Amino acid sequence: MSTTSFTPRVFSGIQPSGGLTLGNYLGAIKRFVDMQGPDFETVYCMVDLHAISVWQDPAALAHNTRELCAGFIAAGIDPEKSILINQSQVPEHAQLGWIFNCVARMGWMQRMTQFKDKAGKNAQNVSLGLFGYPALMAADILVYHATHVPVGEDQKQHLELTRDIAAKFNHDYGVDFFPITEPVIEGAATRVMSLRDGSKKMSKSDPSDASRINMTDDADTIAKKIRKAKTDPDALPSEAKGLEDRPEARNLVNIYASLSDQSVDQVLGEVGGQQFGTFKPKLAELAVSKLSPISSEMARLMNDPSEIDRILSHGAARAREITAPILRQTYEIVGMVGPV
Repeated sequence: MSTTSFTPRVFSGIQPSGGLTLGNYLGAIKRFVDMQGPDFETVYCMVDLHAISVWQDPAALAHNTRELCAGFIAAGIDPEKSILINQSQVPEHAQLGWIFNCVARMGWMQRMTQFKDKAGKNAQNVSLGLFGYPALMAADILVYHATHVPVGEDQKQHLELTRDIAAKFNHDYGVDFFPITEPVIEGAATRVMSLRDGSKKMSKSDPSDASRINMTDDADTIAKKIRKAKTDPDALPSEAKGLEDRPEARNLVNIYASLSDQSVDQVLGEVGGQQFGTFKPKLAELAVSKLSPISSEMARLMNDPSEIDRILSHGAARAREITAPILRQTYEIVGMVGPV
């Protein structure tokens, strides 16, 4: 198979570990929506197998999976235009993940900075899944022969590992079977920071709810959090260079740019010279207009979980039309004896 024959296909996923935030929306989901269309086949996933690499309450995991699916749909992902799945309903992810466990090298895994960050000083006590999950992430992508993956900057290292695994598999077996997937890192707010500390990523695990905008927040809560967001005393600059060493200002301008589909320079051309007392109400109005309809639609969808389950089941059936043949070919390449 030559690389020119790969169907342009996008894959990306988010862990259903609860608390979908503005960072998830601007850093990932908004770009998922933008990539729907004639240029790519698009596959979007709730990666529930990844979620259990750390302990999850079973009832909470089921709720969070449905809520994440509701967030995808409410944000504009069309389950007919895109394949929308939860990972565990498509067993080829885990099956290819084992093959890639045998392709990836221990040294590659030990260099993963996210593992070091999550494991901390307890590296001997975390699950084997947490250590090895980048190989499953590679399988998530390559079981679709995905050519493009929209990711945040913090996931770029995992994409590089995916490329390494694909290249090693192809080299070891003398084939040109798996594509060398391209990361898609673009947009003004690929990394959304805390509203209380512009040096830290916006996180659902931050003890302060004021540090983030949750996708379930109502209009009043969104506006209040933006009004109270940490800033500095200076006026906004008229060009992007003026945001250097001003992390809180840069974060709010990036959020405005991403929500309004503008560049940072375009935004600063419009608001440069303004104080935050003038800019924050504009940002709050924009955020409410963009996010409030999403939170309302999420709530509506969550009132009918059986419909969400139907959508995920339908997505899994469509997904397996792609993944089953690719896994079967992989097994043949490796030398597994299959059914006749």
